[in-house]
Amino acid sequence: MQNNLTRKALTACAMGSLCLGATICQAETVNEDLGDVVVTAERMPSTRMRTPADVTVITAQQIEDNRYQTVGEALRNVNGVVITNGNANGDAEVIINGDQRVVVLLDGQRLNNDQGSMTRGSISLGMLPSVKNIARIEVVKGAGSALYGSDAVGGVINIITRQGEKAETTLDMNMGSFGQHNYELTNQGIANGWSWFVTGGLQKRGDFNYKGGGSSSNQMPNSDYDNQSISLRLDKQLTKQESLRFTFTHRSLDAGIAGKSNGRQEHIYNYGALTWNFKQNKPVTGFLRYFANYKSTSYQGKFDTHMQGLDYQNGWQLGANNKLVWGAEWHQSQSSNKQSGYENKTITTQALFVQDTMRLSDKFYVVPGLRMDHHDAFGIHWTPKLAMNYRPDKHTKMYASWGRVFKAPTADDMFYTDAWMRGNPHLKPESGHAETVGISHEFSPKAAVDVSYFWSSLDDAIRWVYDPVTSLTNAENVNHEKKQGIQITFTGKTSAHWSYDIGYSYIDSKLNGDKVAFYQPNGYRLGIHYKCNRWTANLLGRMGSGLDADLYGCRSYAVWDFNTTYAAEKNVDVYFKINNLTNQVYNLYAKSSYTGFAYPLAGRSFQLGIKVRF
Repeated sequence: MQNNLTRKALTACAMGSLCLGATICQAETVNEDLGDVVVTAERMPSTRMRTPADVTVITAQQIEDNRYQTVGEALRNVNGVVITNGNANGDAEVIINGDQRVVVLLDGQRLNNDQGSMTRGSISLGMLPSVKNIARIEVVKGAGSALYGSDAVGGVINIITRQGEKAETTLDMNMGSFGQHNYELTNQGIANGWSWFVTGGLQKRGDFNYKGGGSSSNQMPNSDYDNQSISLRLDKQLTKQESLRFTFTHRSLDAGIAGKSNGRQEHIYNYGALTWNFKQNKPVTGFLRYFANYKSTSYQGKFDTHMQGLDYQNGWQLGANNKLVWGAEWHQSQSSNKQSGYENKTITTQALFVQDTMRLSDKFYVVPGLRMDHHDAFGIHWTPKLAMNYRPDKHTKMYASWGRVFKAPTADDMFYTDAWMRGNPHLKPESGHAETVGISHEFSPKAAVDVSYFWSSLDDAIRWVYDPVTSLTNAENVNHEKKQGIQITFTGKTSAHWSYDIGYSYIDSKLNGDKVAFYQPNGYRLGIHYKCNRWTANLLGRMGSGLDADLYGCRSYAVWDFNTTYAAEKNVDVYFKINNLTNQVYNLYAKSSYTGFAYPLAGRSFQLGIKVRF
């Protein structure tokens, strides 16, 4: 009884902070940010309104204001994006436009690996650096295979890290429900042409509770985790045009196997890159990068993958109306899954790409591109792309894109073998095409709308299919996969202190003509944001309906999160968060028809923290 009264009091106090701030603040200047410069869609700087793609930017300020703890937590509030598991235990995958084939980059460095998983995704969000090291996250929806290759079917996410700008140390500490404790220490500085930004962190949580199955509170057994991480960026400015950048991230994740009474899974991620940047003050920048990634997982055996590569990019401004970018890549991975029948399987790929941004008039841009991939097991594949951007006036853009896509089987797809599952070395690559059309319009400096419609078609789609005769699950080319959908997003500011974003997405996915019910972010997103003087507050909602109650635990859902921050002193912030405010029943991971297991949304939880800058 006392706990319930405490929770109600805390909830009322948090919600009341929105009103309290409004009574004590003074007017502030509105930050007009609708024309942000983005780099991911075209591999060169371009304003959002000149980019022929559906692009969302999450800034460092938004990460700070919402007190996001992980990249997954930040991404799950982007319209059209789904995170399969919002916790920090290393299992989360990202889905864009209903597709798990998403490329994730760190400062342009590819983090996807060739080992993959039993899904089409080949990246785990658990390996990403601390959000304290992130300057911005660019989410480009739609196919990006021409520039970024395999996996860029649903979209591309580029995480751009922060460069040291001043001498400062910060300590961020918080604690909350389910025995949660988080600590992060950050230091940045500049000296003699060098700059650095480094963060070390500890995250710990016990088993979480959830509502479902007719009970107001169930405990998910073995869902605890104990994680450590360090992230570093080191820069050296050589000349006005050239610099060196070294990045390194280590994450160690020790987590229970949720839903099981015992057993642990351990993840170790080490990855780094050394990059020489040149032409830094030119319209088209260039770089040469060497990178090395290592991923190791222990769960009923050990499996790991090593990947290294060389990336090169260069380009030129050709006259007043053409910007040409081209590049070459060499990537090699070595994967082992001793428990599942293979060891030291090597996959080597090379690629060449070229793209020309052509300005045909003040209003019309055409962007053709072409990529050639050579895979040592599947030979050469060509992926052309054509995009167009038309601006009837300075407040409107209309765009369209078409591109071929290519996705080679992963090492697990080809070689995984145990008592229940069989890989297939004779699989064909997935191939097809994807298209997007859209319009963005700024009604005023304070309000804008983005509407996009996409469709994609893949042949030889790879799926793990259960055979009731043999009781085996086999990797197979299942012929045809088709997706289409629409997304609408409104963003705006009603005053100097209040802003909002409203999103709706609908995605229809079919496999050989049969509707696929999983991983569809159909529904609504809502964000209400308040910022004035010492107070910041945000109410974030995700809503959907038309679900299969047996799979998702409900027919409709509305998940609300709330956070507020008070700047107690110039260098001290105190913050408070409530996740799943209404204790909603909802399965993040739909119930498996084979195991009967579902991964539920964690129940209502609270978090109280403080951030101090020295």
